[in-house]
Parts: sequence; C-alpha cells; structure tokens
Amino acid sequence: MIQPTLKYVPCPGPAAVGHPEQGHRMAYWEWNETGDAAHPHVIVCVHGLARQGRDFDTLARALARHARVVCPDVVGRGRSDWLADPMQYQLPVYAADMLALLAQLHAQGPIASLDWVGTSMGGLIGMGLCGETGVLPVPVRRLVLNDV
Repeated sequence: MIQPTLKYVPCPGPAAVGHPEQGHRMAYWEWNETGDAAHPHVIVCVHGLARQGRDFDTLARALARHARVVCPDVVGRGRSDWLADPMQYQLPVYAADMLALLAQLHAQGPIASLDWVGTSMGGLIGMGLCGETGVLPVPVRRLVLNDV
C-alpha cells in the first residue's frame, strides 16, 4: 500500500518558536503512486482549523494514481512549525505559505494542472488564492470546498 512522504517548505514571514530568524517551515505529505517527482497534475488538499494534512489519507491514496497529491500541515498544526507570535495565525499567512509550497512544487517540475480540495479553513485559503490574479503558477482547474 502506498504511503506518503513527509517533506518541508521554507516559508517567508513570521518567525517560528525557537527560531529568532524570520520565517518558518511548513510540513506537507506528498502522495505520488507514479513515482514521478515532477508529475504535471497536482492536487492540493488543505485541512480545517484544528486538523492536519493526514486527514486526507484515504482520498489522497485514491487520487495518487492519477496525480501528485500534496496535503500540507498548515503552520501551527501537525509537523509544521509553530509561530512565535500567536497573532500571526491568520489567512494571509496561510495563503503566503501555500504560495511558497506551490512555488517549490513548480520548481521541481512545471505544474500543468492544479486542483484544490479544501475543508473549512482550507477552503477559505483556496478561495482566497483563486481570487487573486497572477499569483499561482497555473489557475486552479477544480476547486472542491467542504464545510466552508
């Protein structure tokens, strides 16, 4: 049975607990049954407020046959860093972190199509990014919102 790989992306912005320098790391779980690290179809699955990326294991396992599936742990959750300033836990920080993640994925291999699955807060992040022009490597092709 396929298992995810834990990876990290450096994110600009607020500092992490125990790290006086700027920035923090966001963890993400990558599901990729094809083994192609540069698979051109990417599906990002983002969890709700008090959850984590592994919430999507069943869905990600099924989708990994057709795409590179990425399930981040939003900062302050799961394996991601915690922010030093609790007032920084806000949607603009989360959206900037997702842009850093997409930039890293796009650098590993060009993203040809991008789908977004968002539960609650993850849906709000997705809607915010879809509402911006010129910030994503490619436009979101499919946006799935749950409990928003």
